[in-house]
Amino acid sequence: MALIAIEEHWNLPELTSAVQALPEDRGDPSVMLDGLGDNLERLHDIGDARIAAMDAQGVDLQILSLAPPGTQPLEPADARTLSRRANDIAAEAVGRYPARLRAFSTLPMADPAAAVAELERAAGLGFVGAMVYGRTAETPLDDPRYDDLFAAAAALRQPIFIHPQIPSRTVREAVYSGFDPLTELALATFGWGWHLEAAVAALRLIVRGTFDRHPGLQLVLGHWGELLLFWTDRTDSLSSLAGLDRKVSDYVRSNIHITSSGMFDPALLRHVLEVTTPDRLLFSSDYPFQRPDKTDIEKFLIEFPTDEDRGKFTAGNACSLFGIDITSRKEQQ
Repeated sequence: MALIAIEEHWNLPELTSAVQALPEDRGDPSVMLDGLGDNLERLHDIGDARIAAMDAQGVDLQILSLAPPGTQPLEPADARTLSRRANDIAAEAVGRYPARLRAFSTLPMADPAAAVAELERAAGLGFVGAMVYGRTAETPLDDPRYDDLFAAAAALRQPIFIHPQIPSRTVREAVYSGFDPLTELALATFGWGWHLEAAVAALRLIVRGTFDRHPGLQLVLGHWGELLLFWTDRTDSLSSLAGLDRKVSDYVRSNIHITSSGMFDPALLRHVLEVTTPDRLLFSSDYPFQRPDKTDIEKFLIEFPTDEDRGKFTAGNACSLFGIDITSRKEQQ
């Protein structure tokens, strides 16, 4: 059984430096998480050491994506330059390991027109989608200025992965402050805030009517849907008020794919299968921030109700969504 991991991070040192140099009101303190343990060493490697780590996990193919926050907080000129550089480096890595790697493009979201152009360029280089975040400065992803990007993504069959990002400074001060600095950061990021931010970004896109205008557009959400799938009873009540063609939960089932992000809890799987279908589920380990070993993964895969559903999760759905031609490790070799 082939195993494709779709949310596997790397990073570019000069991009990290550019984010760290931003003023406090525009910076992203979550970059400090990259430096915990040996994360930086692993993030900076998209060569033989990464392939060895994949072998140890039993992963046949990774889809590379820049670690948060990507180029999202940068000024337009810097975002354009570093997005292009990151994409060129990722393309080179895929070229060195064509049987083992694919990549999501990084887009200069501070310049919406340039983001469209870079999406188109990256698609031509063989990228299988793009990873973005829910907010650029104070502009939400559903702002009309990004509608051309979603139109292009739908036309090019480039799925858009909405990755969590740290809440704005105003929200952090109002909601996540009052603790020691590390606890505040954890609460605002992986402990809670990251996931609300991504869920709200996806929900706003639905409520904005994005999928009524672009029915072919496909999104990906990590962490079993970033809490969105656990509240469909209430979110469906938005549908008629927002003038949508369908219920919010219908868009979730037809336009959003869900990935595991290394959270191998059978209870999460059971709930998600009640809300959406096995055709919407994707495997990911969130490397290197989560590092399940081969035994952890195999133990979790037993929880799927059928071999067919298990095969969809491990590779089948990723092959279909991203146009990847892989059926087994044996055939790659």
